Amino acid sequence: MRTDIFRKTALTAAGLAFTGGAIAGPVTAAVAAPAEGKPTSVSQDRKQHGERELGVRYEAQPNFYYCGPAAARNALSVQGKNIDVDGMAQRMGTTEAGTNSINDITPVLNKETGRDAYQSVEIRDPKADDKQTDKLRTDIVTAIDEGHAVVANIAGTATDTDGTTHSFEGGHYISVVGYRDNGNTVTIADSADPNQASYRMSVDNLADWIATRGYTA
Repeated sequence: MRTDIFRKTALTAAGLAFTGGAIAGPVTAAVAAPAEGKPTSVSQDRKQHGERELGVRYEAQPNFYYCGPAAARNALSVQGKNIDVDGMAQRMGTTEAGTNSINDITPVLNKETGRDAYQSVEIRDPKADDKQTDKLRTDIVTAIDEGHAVVANIAGTATDTDGTTHSFEGGHYISVVGYRDNGNTVTIADSADPNQASYRMSVDNLADWIATRGYTA
């Protein structure tokens, strides 16, 4: 189901299944939280010419409908914040139908950062055009260089740089925590599956994945 970011964009149980390293078809048991809610991995904040990755204290989402709060929690972790995901879900209005739109996530991120660092951006078209992709690239590089991660609402299927497909036909939220090649390739923290907690994707593929929805940066 594809809708714009002002309508229901929830991740449903029917939108998840894990087959051969990809995510497609129905399942709920595969999205499990790390033991005792502790991060499963910690990456280091590092910057080199044309690339940067922020240190993220990753946690998987505890259920099939917490992808919005979990993506926001992972994004805020790069600033050293450790925020209760249940409290965040309550503030976002998250239910078993999911989190309505990126516009429910932006104000929570701004409150936690203590400033208006985040703004929602729509990609209303079924496929991102060059201008929208260029803006996404610029927004990601600017946000990462300023030390905060991007949260994106995606839908459909996209392929990462290793050739692995990631499919969320019902919609999903992810965090973008790094870039390389001056933003042409981005690093994603994905709360859906701790076995695929991090992967890289071209910004072109990410822009088309976000199409019909939006992101906050």
